[in-house]
Amino acid sequence: MAVIKMNFLSKALGMQTNLTVCLPTYSFADSMEGREVTYKQGMKFQCLYLMHGGSGDDSDYVNFTNIVRYADRNKLAVIMPGVHNSAYTDLPYGRYFTYVAEELPQICEAFFPISGKREDTFVGGLSMGSHGAMKLAMLYPERYTAALMMSGASYRPGIPSIVKTKNGEFDWETDMRVPVGQELQDNLHDEAFLRGTVNDVYAAARRNIEEGKLLPKLVFRVGDSDHALYRTIRAEEDLRQWGYDTTLEIVPGMGHEWDLWDETLRLATDEWLPLRRAPIYPD
Repeated sequence: MAVIKMNFLSKALGMQTNLTVCLPTYSFADSMEGREVTYKQGMKFQCLYLMHGGSGDDSDYVNFTNIVRYADRNKLAVIMPGVHNSAYTDLPYGRYFTYVAEELPQICEAFFPISGKREDTFVGGLSMGSHGAMKLAMLYPERYTAALMMSGASYRPGIPSIVKTKNGEFDWETDMRVPVGQELQDNLHDEAFLRGTVNDVYAAARRNIEEGKLLPKLVFRVGDSDHALYRTIRAEEDLRQWGYDTTLEIVPGMGHEWDLWDETLRLATDEWLPLRRAPIYPD
């Protein structure tokens, strides 16, 4: 597996930004199991765009999970951008959603051997990144065949998350903060602020049904002690009732933690995502 750290000037962000990319190579496992991997000009790989959570960056998954190993054995390219604490939203100091939705795929498909076909393209994320992943899947259903939401879902007016406190009582979620202050966090739960904008993810989800668009398969996984549990359950329930193919797994005894996210990535790459597990060679 090749792990590439790329720094470049993003037009959408108006600043230098970091990108971490995993690209499969011929591996020791291929050698021991007798699998033939031939490097050919024009070969491509299926691709997972993987969004980090709040207070994280593009290196989180490489540092805290086994995504490199999972991707390598499944011959899956993984694209991991950094978006600071932007909530995958266009902001005055950087168009972060425009970056991940439009600029990033153009750059990656030009620079790296990844397939741009819908059946070969997936998106996922954890916590704040689950909002980013769902937002991308709902606004660009023609691009992603499946989306993986770990410990969360897109923010929604009137449906705050719930925190399970140490004494067993529940209170509203208050953990997410952004550099521009609490205003953005409040607005992401404000129907008047969201209505008619690109940030109204659930309205986009309903439009996809009404307009008969191709719908991505949606997988949600969350711990039963996670502060994002309620938001995750409500998102999956509504999307399923509207007509999406959804899966929800609530993991006993787990909270907002890397052990859950690492295990989820292993299950997704080994079992859930429709992967070829082989390079895509040109005709």
